[in-house]
Amino acid sequence: MAYDTPLQLSERDQAMLAGEYGPATQMAMRILVQMAGIYGARELLDISAAHIDSTIYIGEAGLEYAERLASLGAKVAVPTTLNVSGLDEAHWQEWAVSSDWAEKAHRQMVAYASMGTIPTWTCAPYQTPIKPSLGQQIAWGESNAIVYANAVLGARTERYPDLLDICCAITGRAPATGLHLEENRGGDILLQLVDIPTTLQERDIFYPVLGTFMGKLAGDRIPVIANLEARPTDDQLKAQGAAAASSGAVAMFHIVGVTPEAPTLAAAFQGKEPRHCVQVTLEMLTEVYRGLTTSQDDSLDFVAVGCPHYSLAELQELAALVQGKQRHPNVRFIVTTNRRNKDLARKAGCLAPLLAFGCQITLDTCILATPMLHRSLRSMMTTSGKFAYYSPGMLNVQVTYGTLQECVASAVAGRVVKGVDAWPT
Repeated sequence: MAYDTPLQLSERDQAMLAGEYGPATQMAMRILVQMAGIYGARELLDISAAHIDSTIYIGEAGLEYAERLASLGAKVAVPTTLNVSGLDEAHWQEWAVSSDWAEKAHRQMVAYASMGTIPTWTCAPYQTPIKPSLGQQIAWGESNAIVYANAVLGARTERYPDLLDICCAITGRAPATGLHLEENRGGDILLQLVDIPTTLQERDIFYPVLGTFMGKLAGDRIPVIANLEARPTDDQLKAQGAAAASSGAVAMFHIVGVTPEAPTLAAAFQGKEPRHCVQVTLEMLTEVYRGLTTSQDDSLDFVAVGCPHYSLAELQELAALVQGKQRHPNVRFIVTTNRRNKDLARKAGCLAPLLAFGCQITLDTCILATPMLHRSLRSMMTTSGKFAYYSPGMLNVQVTYGTLQECVASAVAGRVVKGVDAWPT
């Protein structure tokens, strides 16, 4: 069956559109064709993996959409991981989550789980065994996952919004546009680090700050970072990308000599000249660092870490820091991760110290994605650039940004304590 569209559809595309693969696939393909036209794509391409951000319950429409697809018998055509949900199934009753919200969020989880997906329930699918490789075509939702896949792994995905991501997964197809195409993956703007101490570049606190700066400056362009002397860890790159995707719309970046498509400066720009160059100084980054703190005093109701989800390495680091300590009874210490990483932490022997300290391990969701925090919690401390950027507006809290050492010291003291392995000012 032919279809009147500027898209060049394959025979299989047309068969899906005609309903020959069932009503769920037909619905998904209809949406995908319409969106491909909006993107200006001329054809669709095959994908080999997907990550679904639509799992987060944010209202009746998203739930109805998921249950509609499920009722039509939707099944994904490629390996498909699931983003955080709107519910910590194991612990939601410990928080300010209503039973109505919990019931609907759970229904949305059930709907997506029924589609043959992989129940990872994490915003960091790149830290599971199911992660894409260099050049692999995928359709990922979730902003931090998108930027990590493109920049750090060298996989290829556009910024897939909620509801479209699952259509790509069901059909195994995506619009051939944007960052799926080689010619669109070169850098636009050059950020040259100038006299940034290598000792600072090696520390975790540096990367959310650099990412926030990068996002504000680059917007939706592709920044290229030059003169980075340290070799960042996977978790540091995770934190940088998440902050850049929060403060801007960065879906990809290059670090010369670090990320796979930027072995040289020329390769990062695909042989072209940068459209814009910026000399990035310590003073400029210090201004961004200070801006991540909105709190005016040392009051502290809770510490939150794990945005994106804490990895096993991060859980181990935190466990070593809190060993033998006890949090102040007036300060909650929230660690956001997923069920797989919690199990890994238990096997590695680092879960017990976290629980003994008084950490609350929140699974498969995020404080930004579920109404878990009581309104009385007004002052927050975090190591996360994404938490720091979004929490004042989304959670109506005052935020202090600091190192993990500062967060632990503050949780013990019952108030914000700065200066423990702090940012150089």
